[in-house]
Amino acid sequence: MVHEGSSARRLSQSSYAKDIGKSGGGREAAVPPAELTPGSWSALLSPRLAYFAGVARTEHVTRAAQEMQVPQSTLSRALVRLEQDLGVDLFARHGRTVSLTPAGRTFLASVERALGEVERAAESVRADADPASGKVAFGFLHTMGSETVPGLIRAFRADHPRIRFSLVQNYGEAMIERLRAGDLDLCLTSPVPDAPDLVARRLDEQRLRLVVPDDHRLAARKRVRLAEAADEAFVTLEPGYGLRRITDDLCQEAGFKPRVAFEGEEAETLRGLVAAGLGVALLPPPAVPRPGVVELTVTGQRAVREIGVAWLDGHPDTPPVAAFKKFLLSRRGRLLPE
Repeated sequence: MVHEGSSARRLSQSSYAKDIGKSGGGREAAVPPAELTPGSWSALLSPRLAYFAGVARTEHVTRAAQEMQVPQSTLSRALVRLEQDLGVDLFARHGRTVSLTPAGRTFLASVERALGEVERAAESVRADADPASGKVAFGFLHTMGSETVPGLIRAFRADHPRIRFSLVQNYGEAMIERLRAGDLDLCLTSPVPDAPDLVARRLDEQRLRLVVPDDHRLAARKRVRLAEAADEAFVTLEPGYGLRRITDDLCQEAGFKPRVAFEGEEAETLRGLVAAGLGVALLPPPAVPRPGVVELTVTGQRAVREIGVAWLDGHPDTPPVAAFKKFLLSRRGRLLPE
């Protein structure tokens, strides 16, 4: 938060550079993140908090400087400017030793909590990036959750047994949004997206079938032209789902607009609606055959959906993400179970 009025005028921005410009090793210190505005308390105080906590712990400037491996002059100067900027005495000086004032004790409690959070955050991101035991945030379509993705992860973990996964099932557009938001590293989706901020690679394709009730007039057939279902009620996924877009496009190609009776969010629910006699559907093959329905091969047009992997362009990969991406790309043409 940026302070206003007289407090803001006490913030000495030039002292920030003096405190952290050089360390004992002569290396330039890290520049604060861009989101920390120059006039904010966080930008001003963050470099000095560890110094403050170190001196508070040892109650001795020289000893704290030795433990933190910084010049004593740098440490002393940082503490003086910290107190000047706050307008509060944090330490009482007793020759070579110091002790916290009441204000210093209050400040220390919050500083230790803040530094503890930073430590935990650093350990968390380092753990997630560990080549052997890091984490991959992976999104995929609902229709790939029962068989395809478990099989992929099992095969990948044969060589990477300790890598962890954060798994998200959703429809394609929602996963792309989460990819852009940084919630996902990779996602398996369909159709394969084409956007300037994404990289996408086609991995496989899946034939779609016309699913009809087992007592339907077409149920005795093996193959069917989609145009033969032009007068049927369709059960489909909701708008926004990739499979819904493919269904609409295939029906248009066949010369009709589907008459949608029911919309759902999951392919197996649609199969249940078909089994109940509530319509027909264009769906990928089921993981397990569903009683009450017949699945017909669609002829006369290419009724398939392409499956691809997508990631954010220019986004650096951690070692676990890079390994899993390489694995997925190696499965091109054999991503789906036989």
